[in-house]
Amino acid sequence: MFLDFEHTQIYYQTHGEGPAVFLLHGFLESSEMWDPIIPEISKKHTVVTLDFPGMGKSGVIDKTHTMEKMAEVVNALINHLQFENATLVGHSMGGYVILAFAELFPNKLNKIVLLNSSSVADSEEKKSIRDRAIDIVAINPRAFISMAIGNLVMESSHEKFQTEINNLKELAYKFPVEGIKAALRGMRDRKDRTEVLTNFSGLKYSLLSKDDPLIPVEENLKLAQKAGVETTIVSGGHMSLIENKSSVEEFLQLVL
Repeated sequence: MFLDFEHTQIYYQTHGEGPAVFLLHGFLESSEMWDPIIPEISKKHTVVTLDFPGMGKSGVIDKTHTMEKMAEVVNALINHLQFENATLVGHSMGGYVILAFAELFPNKLNKIVLLNSSSVADSEEKKSIRDRAIDIVAINPRAFISMAIGNLVMESSHEKFQTEINNLKELAYKFPVEGIKAALRGMRDRKDRTEVLTNFSGLKYSLLSKDDPLIPVEENLKLAQKAGVETTIVSGGHMSLIENKSSVEEFLQLVL
């Protein structure tokens, strides 16, 4: 199904019945990443998945897809499906979108569930890395996608999860270059929302992975504790849904 948002088609699917749970994917991912866990969650919830602008089957909206703009997409879909509120589960960039949503639409947010994500903004060094990535994508998107996705998974896990890694790459190879660049700009420019996370009065949960190369576990555990976020630490790298699916499923069953 598609939602028309600012004259752009946004792809989404719904599964099951009950309180609304929106599953928000990360950078170079799509709604398909959630397929393995939807059957269990949809037994008690209406599960909604979507492709963010410029990824999966959704069109490109603008030169920069800010976290605020993607939060507006989620809000438009909540309104379209006539939910009063929803629990948002976000992986990596999806978590950044949740925190933008918490700032813009706090009354529509039931619970916050962050998977391998953080409330802090990019450092100056990380912003420079994003800029270089934008340049690389413009020249050789396939090489960038292969390298970027490969780096999300622990090196020791590559052989075991080669099929899943290749599937992620094959899907991302189909994304429009302008969509990838727009997301990189949006992540680069996002602001720190630690205060937003701290001030959110609803239930808030975080899952961190011991060997995540992008979201350092110790640093983000301390941050989460200060913000009053109940945190679970599991083994694996940034792609916890691939590298430690059973632990992620168990975590979600407990917090949803």
